[in-house]
Amino acid sequence: MTPHTNLPHQDRPLAHRLRELWAYRHLVGNLVIRDLKVRYKNSVLGVLWSLASPLLMMLVFYVIFGVMQSPSVDRAFHLFVLTGLLPWNWFSMSVAGGVGCVVGNASLINKVYFPREVLPVGVVLGELVNFLFALPVLIAMLVLWDIPLTIHALWLPVIIAIQAVFTLGIVFLLSCANVYYRDTAKIMEVVLLAWFFGTPIFYDYGAFNRVIHIVGWPIETGRLAYILNPMGTLVANYRTVLYGSPDGPPSAPDALFLLRTALTAFAILAIGYWAFARRSGRFGEEV
Repeated sequence: MTPHTNLPHQDRPLAHRLRELWAYRHLVGNLVIRDLKVRYKNSVLGVLWSLASPLLMMLVFYVIFGVMQSPSVDRAFHLFVLTGLLPWNWFSMSVAGGVGCVVGNASLINKVYFPREVLPVGVVLGELVNFLFALPVLIAMLVLWDIPLTIHALWLPVIIAIQAVFTLGIVFLLSCANVYYRDTAKIMEVVLLAWFFGTPIFYDYGAFNRVIHIVGWPIETGRLAYILNPMGTLVANYRTVLYGSPDGPPSAPDALFLLRTALTAFAILAIGYWAFARRSGRFGEEV
């Protein structure tokens, strides 16, 4: 028994809480498997829906924004959409499922002790599994449409890790807020819809770039959008290393651009985890 074992979980040192979370990794795995089984139970396609769903969405966007309207990108517009759609689906499904992960497991929380962090981590990892199932299909389609897989694709694990950190931070924050304010889940339904349209999934920020003046300073709207929307920068990085620019082949992401995104993601994780850890001791009373 360590000197910190008798302390309430939220008062234990960070290193102790992380070690405890690692000790409960089997529970995280069980939650991920349970969620996947529940999601695809009694479904004909089963886990293949993780591939079919984004492909069907890609088809809808292609018809609306690539056929019925002039697309903002001429080269393989459907792949341009799919490259942004997969990471967005991972993020939005994690947030939508993660907001209620503590409240939805009230019976489990009140029966046995386990680190409450297990619940948000399980949701984000479960959606990551779906994302990884669909990723090879995207890569196969890129190759099929003469967009080669280059050495720059080796950046993918870094970009995926940054998105995982960012998403986990958001889910920590929102799942904690939802315990005390149940309006959080309803509000996030609207926020996610607005966030989706504010993220360059079926358009390119560059197509609408213009210069505006804020307090006398000229700022490009495309650059401002990337600064304000971390998901926009993440989608742009996926697109850079897999699809390339609207006119060019895949390339390496801008190092400073990626570093800024990583710092933002870790800042969000720090804030989200701090809020979650400080309040987790009262979850049993509130749910």
